[in-house]
Amino acid sequence: MLLTLLAALGVVDGLWMTLGRFRLDGGAFLLLGLLSALLFLGAYFYRTARPDPRLSAMLFGAAFLCVFSCEASALNYLLLTSAGTRIDSSLASLDRAIGFDWPAVMRWMKDHPRLNAVAFVAYSSMLPQVALSAIVLAKIEPDRVYRACMALALSALVCIAIWGFAPSFGAFSVYPLTDPPIDLALDSAYANDLVRLLHEGPGLISPRSARGLIGFPSYHATMALLAIWYLRDVKILRWPVLVLNLAVLFATPVQGGHHVVDVLASFPVAALAVFVTARIAKIAKITGMVNNSSKPAESLAAAAP
Repeated sequence: MLLTLLAALGVVDGLWMTLGRFRLDGGAFLLLGLLSALLFLGAYFYRTARPDPRLSAMLFGAAFLCVFSCEASALNYLLLTSAGTRIDSSLASLDRAIGFDWPAVMRWMKDHPRLNAVAFVAYSSMLPQVALSAIVLAKIEPDRVYRACMALALSALVCIAIWGFAPSFGAFSVYPLTDPPIDLALDSAYANDLVRLLHEGPGLISPRSARGLIGFPSYHATMALLAIWYLRDVKILRWPVLVLNLAVLFATPVQGGHHVVDVLASFPVAALAVFVTARIAKIAKITGMVNNSSKPAESLAAAAP
């Protein structure tokens, strides 16, 4: 099912790029494609010729996330040419209505550099967390790697669909940082580039220079929630993962330049992705598309806190 999703997304991207005559960094995409193919072949080898469900799931997860991230990013860039009306001003108004003043928060963070440094580290940890989660989940229960990949993919597609109808780039595209900047993962220059892309089009589409375009809902926050969910019963990691990703959620408006409503919107997106993934997994088992041979490993799942 995950491979079918990749194939369908690849067809959509390919047809759109061909018909729209977009500029594509073919060499970079080819290199990533070859790397992913090697990972998929490794996963197939350890699934059939030398069965090792954990290693197979780990390699498959890495390959899937590599290919999907490229395809989803390309789709997001293609949508720049047909996106709806930008809604950042409305989202900023919603923030103010619930009492969140983004410029004031940024000024406060400037006066607390240590806290800002913690926020920077937490926000920057998200992508490494996703990669390490695939390794941990593969050791615990291989099937959970596939479910986590499905949830990550479904939530990304939901975020992209919402963004396509109502694009947004975050609070830092509404409020320029006029004061001397603090250390930020993303800044106003990044926001200006996003706004320029919306007006001028994607230009050269390349994985080397791909940027996260989505403001609402925050996919960064969605990934943090999914990490909490899928690692919730790993006793040795449960609390560290929870604390770290709560920090990610709080850091996202500052380090990611998001509206706070972007973060709030990530909760229903993550919940929907988990629910749909669970239903898909249940249907797959009932229809015999997958077996239930994978048993949770005892080492990490049962480890004492």
